[in-house]
Amino acid sequence: MPNSEQNTIQNMPAILRLEPGSYLWCKCGRSAQQPFCDGTHAGSDCAPLPFTIESTRNVALCQCKQSKNPPFCDGSHIEL
Repeated sequence: MPNSEQNTIQNMPAILRLEPGSYLWCKCGRSAQQPFCDGTHAGSDCAPLPFTIESTRNVALCQCKQSKNPPFCDGSHIEL
C-alpha cells in the first residue's frame, strides 16, 4: 500500500545515464524535477534520499516511490 506521505508520480522508472557524483532522489513525489529533489518537501516530514554514482552508468530510478531498493526501481510499480 502506498505511503500516504508520498505522491505517486509515474508507474514506470526514469531511465537515465548518470555521471559520477552525488544526487538527491525525491521521496515525497512533489518535486517538479522528478526523480530528483527540488526542495518542494520543505515543511514536511519527508526528506530526499542522497545517493552517489561512482562511475558513468545507466540507471532506472523509481518514480512510483514504492521501491524496496530506493532510489532504484525494483518493479514495485507493477503492483500499484
